[in-house]
Amino acid sequence: MNKTVSDFLISRLTAWGVIRIFGYPGDGINGIMGALNRAEGKIDFIQTRHEEMASLMACAHAKFAKQVGVCLATSGPGAIHLLNGLYDAKLDHQPVVAIVGQKAMTALGGNSQQEVDLMSLFKDVASEYIQMAVDPSQIRHLIDRAFRIAISQRTVTCIIIPNDLQIETYEEPPHEHQNVHSGIGYSAPRVIPQQEDLQRAAELLNAGKRVAVLVGAGALHAAEEVKQVADVLGAGVAKAFLGKAALADDLPFVTGAIGLFGTNASHEMMRSCDTLLMIGSSFPYAEFLPEEGKAKGIQIELDGRMQSIRYPMDVNLSGDSAETLRALLPLLERKADRSWQQEIEKNVKNWWNLISKWAQREANPLNPRLLFEELSPRLPDNCILTSDSGSSSSWTAQHIRIREGMQFSVSGTLATMGCAVPYAIAAKFAHPDRAVFAFVGDGAMQMGGNNELLTVQKYWKQWQSPTLIVLVLNNRDLNFVTWEQRLMQGEPKFKESQEIPDFNYARYAESLGFIGIRVESPEQVAAAWEKALSADRPVVIDAVTDPEILTFTPEVAKDFAEKLAKAIEQGDEAAMEHLEDPLRKAVQQKLE
Repeated sequence: MNKTVSDFLISRLTAWGVIRIFGYPGDGINGIMGALNRAEGKIDFIQTRHEEMASLMACAHAKFAKQVGVCLATSGPGAIHLLNGLYDAKLDHQPVVAIVGQKAMTALGGNSQQEVDLMSLFKDVASEYIQMAVDPSQIRHLIDRAFRIAISQRTVTCIIIPNDLQIETYEEPPHEHQNVHSGIGYSAPRVIPQQEDLQRAAELLNAGKRVAVLVGAGALHAAEEVKQVADVLGAGVAKAFLGKAALADDLPFVTGAIGLFGTNASHEMMRSCDTLLMIGSSFPYAEFLPEEGKAKGIQIELDGRMQSIRYPMDVNLSGDSAETLRALLPLLERKADRSWQQEIEKNVKNWWNLISKWAQREANPLNPRLLFEELSPRLPDNCILTSDSGSSSSWTAQHIRIREGMQFSVSGTLATMGCAVPYAIAAKFAHPDRAVFAFVGDGAMQMGGNNELLTVQKYWKQWQSPTLIVLVLNNRDLNFVTWEQRLMQGEPKFKESQEIPDFNYARYAESLGFIGIRVESPEQVAAAWEKALSADRPVVIDAVTDPEILTFTPEVAKDFAEKLAKAIEQGDEAAMEHLEDPLRKAVQQKLE
């Protein structure tokens, strides 16, 4: 049998190291599906419940496996459904290749069923490279360029293959003018700044008396170097959410999260520092960084387009985080005065004590903080954590203490709902021997998480370890947005938009053959985690939590006290129920 274009596609993907494709079938990609079938397991096809979940899994695969993620969808609606997950990958700088079917070339332009202008549809999300194949010999260099650009630019690329071309006989490009003869493979460069820039940065860091470090996802591979720099400079280290796993939280100078659900220790450090070193982060909230002009700024960033846009930096170092820090370290002078770092460590200790107390506060029926506070010390070594957008991210950021060897990710820049469960599934495929946790709000579960539990049901017995635990915060409320309505708009909770249908997630899990655990009181929390961690199959913990526990930290939220008081004055008295100081005092003053 002659090799078709689709057969060559699969063999070329294999040559690029692809072992897994996430997708959903359709007649626009039947030729490719046939080739996958003939390949007899060289590439696993993971069937999701929806194409959006496939693209989110491809993004998560890139994050957790450190490989190119690949997703596959049919023409028209299938292609359209990929967009959200592809934007997640683009905005978080992850290499993902989307392979999309199209109507037959003979039908294009004829207003055919499911005919969509895919070149226009994907031109933004795959702006670095999008092409439609029109000749069998072309497919070779389209694949090679899509992969090489996705890897080198850390971005999304897209190949569109009409369904009639998929089943044509493959032809190698002839050795003639206007033909392209591409090859596979990519070698990453060593990128370090100029020596004079390193020297300028070192002079500022050596002169600083109170150095604060902020790390993001770009520092995930530079943990040892960041620790050495912090030690030499007597600095504290805050972590943007995508950089949560960059450093372990048991290091005494790690202040933890920053931003709307950041720690008091991080924010105090940023207010008081005289020098800011930002490493591999595009943290966007200027109000949580030093006031302009009050600190010298040094940024290490591989992408020049992202330099000096969050804070006006005095020195921009263009380079890989680990390589740049290694080049910078010999130029740094160890600070004899350790009082700044000692103050930071004291604030960190106070923070952990404070949130432990907050987790014990009574609620109706259950304080969501307690779930995360009880889980954190029980987390297995080298586990993988995923969080959804919303209140689950607040509690993850504040209460989960990352240890060395753990991985964590979230839809960071896009902040899409519905990412945690597909992320967790991709993590299990990438590391089937490791325990994986998904922290999910009930809104995200109803949006797509419940459906993707069917994907877990389909595949979980293939995994070496069965430990996949989904924690659902069942508060019948789109909780983070409810608090944003109150705090940022001064509006009372709009029940018609915020309250969602009640659903028994534990019972649903049991119907799929999993273990479902319903938690409705604080006394049940510890036992629930112990049962889940010892289970021989996936587990869904359905935790009935109080929606009136503030998702922001009180220190951050006090700046919105006037608007929160306005919402309460309009009848939203429930918002006042569990407020902590200093927010409670600030709101009470506004209400008097």
